[in-house]
Amino acid sequence: MTKGIVAAFSASLSMIIFIILFLSEGNIEDSFILLFKQKKLGGLISLGALVNLPLFFLGLRKRRENFAKGILIASLIIVITVALLKII
Repeated sequence: MTKGIVAAFSASLSMIIFIILFLSEGNIEDSFILLFKQKKLGGLISLGALVNLPLFFLGLRKRRENFAKGILIASLIIVITVALLKII
């Protein structure tokens, strides 16, 4: 289960950084601050978490249920984080 959690968070984080580097003209720190002030950081995190869906189904297909559970737990943590960012 731990491998799934680590894989999900690292895949989501790498996708978030890729999106920022691809679409932003500034550096990463300024982009995060700007997105937080515009209340769009939750949307970026949601886009980055979409990469977890194929990982989840891959874990199920390969009969690695604990890996898929870890990805599911990490996805729930990401959903809670996005919900908290929408409230703040």
